[in-house]
Amino acid sequence: MEINATERIERLLRATSKVDEEAEAAVSEILEALERGELRCAVPGGCDWSVDIRVKQLILSVFRLGHLEERSDSVFDFCDKHNLWPEQKGLASRGVRIVPGGTCVRRGAHIARGVTVMPPSYVNIGAWVDEGSMVDSHVTVGSCAQIGKHCHISAAAQIGGVLEPVGQLPVIVEDGAFVGGNVGIYEGTHVGRGAVVASGVVLTRSTPIFDLVNERVIRAENGVLTVPERAVVVSGARAIRSPFGVENGLSLYTPVIVKYRDEKTDATTVLESILHALD
Repeated sequence: MEINATERIERLLRATSKVDEEAEAAVSEILEALERGELRCAVPGGCDWSVDIRVKQLILSVFRLGHLEERSDSVFDFCDKHNLWPEQKGLASRGVRIVPGGTCVRRGAHIARGVTVMPPSYVNIGAWVDEGSMVDSHVTVGSCAQIGKHCHISAAAQIGGVLEPVGQLPVIVEDGAFVGGNVGIYEGTHVGRGAVVASGVVLTRSTPIFDLVNERVIRAENGVLTVPERAVVVSGARAIRSPFGVENGLSLYTPVIVKYRDEKTDATTVLESILHALD
């Protein structure tokens, strides 16, 4: 693929002029390659993922070589880089539904076959939403975030993205995961295949997860917090044991794994049964 040629990439990274025609053509090729899924910011490799630093550098170059441009849709006024206005192509041929009502999929985002994006939602540059996934209303998928196949990202969930620093792994949600409403998944979090994250859970690499099933505490390793495959995570609390905390009955939020999904159990059913059991 021409866009991956070392000389062409180096030429773009060195470009300084925002009116350089060759750089402009290269920017278009990069964005189209990202949208087709031929370039990807993070690459799966078994249990581990690796960051493609060069792809992130290319995305940063797209920002650097863009100039601000104002546009209006007769109701709202906007101002963004001229090369990043939403312009997804071939949606119908891939069975992609981007439902009217305020949704924006920015240039350079990969929306795979059979994806549905409900309004209003926002999918940023470099993001990857794989086949058959649902992005529900008021969802944000951040720059370079990776969403797997047949995931359900419920209403008002926030999937953070990591563009800079370029070497940092973005947020990853693996195949078949169920992310509940009002969930926040940020900075260096990796949600394993088939995991269920219940409504209201917030995950960051600085937040330990308490695994009741295996009686362990899961903490970030090498800057990445990993939710195990098929884990069911709900919001919990742990007591503050200082004298002042005990005196005032204080506790801190913490995510808790209350069970692991069975092979035959649907994610939604698991979540509902767990929440009813906790009432």
